[in-house]
Amino acid sequence: MSVVAAYVYSDGRRVRAVDLADPQSLAMATGEFAWIGLVEPADDELLILQRRFGLHPLAVEDAQNARQMPKVDVYGDQLFVTARTAHLQDEKIGYGETDIFVGPDHIITVRHGSARSHTELREQLEAAPGQLRHGVDYVLHAVLDYIVDGYFPIIDAIEEEMLEMERSALDAFLNRAEITRIFGLRRDLMRFGRILGPMEEVASRLEHHDLPCVDADVRPYFRDVRDHVRRVASRVEGLREVVTSVFEASSLLEQQRQGAITRRLAAWAAILAVPTAIAGVYGMNFDVMPELHWKYGYFATIVVIALACLFLYTRFKRAGWL
Repeated sequence: MSVVAAYVYSDGRRVRAVDLADPQSLAMATGEFAWIGLVEPADDELLILQRRFGLHPLAVEDAQNARQMPKVDVYGDQLFVTARTAHLQDEKIGYGETDIFVGPDHIITVRHGSARSHTELREQLEAAPGQLRHGVDYVLHAVLDYIVDGYFPIIDAIEEEMLEMERSALDAFLNRAEITRIFGLRRDLMRFGRILGPMEEVASRLEHHDLPCVDADVRPYFRDVRDHVRRVASRVEGLREVVTSVFEASSLLEQQRQGAITRRLAAWAAILAVPTAIAGVYGMNFDVMPELHWKYGYFATIVVIALACLFLYTRFKRAGWL
């Protein structure tokens, strides 16, 4: 069975467990609601819940496929909400999906590819009966808020990595692996941004629209979810700018270092050109050349070469080329 937890709640407190194999346990009294959590459920398990709670076939099909973008669908007196989870996997952002069926007497969460269970969330809500007493709409808010809060550790980890890479870029050349990583992070952040936009729309719709199963006094809670999504989106946009600036700064520093090396090589080439030119002239073996038979000619030539090289070295040193 893929059922992780299934309980009935009344007045904010857990009343009893739910067994999908026992239809009697799925019967709800007035004021009760069931919170059922499933992970990668089988088709027959969803079929049982569909028959008992009247889930819409299209919503059940979406929950089985698990390839949806964040959205809110209304089917009569029920809601179907899709949210995308995120986690770091092998230094990349991996994604999962959580589908939520919300009705007057039930909330069913179906997780696909999500590494974070809702056990901690359930324990927190059960420890606060006053909040859980609001019913399925407050649980919906809590689940969405829990999913969005899972985005922050991802952004924190990427931010720390970018700061370390930024320090590395200032100290030395970025190697091929680091450059590849920069482009990989840029691609991941762009994809993450495409998820955050629909997630914000989901929270905004739940806050402002008159939807079934969502009471007016619970709607303001979804504003908090929307604010969290916006905060994540702002940090993602900032990280994208940091990624671009790190690459540009590395390129500029590399060009600066290459320019310094080029100037240094040009200076030494100019210095070495003096003895090369003089030696080339006197190596042409003409019979008639100035000072060819002077006994101090060799020493004079060496002195001229040394003075000329020293003069050029001094000028290049002052200019900062050496």
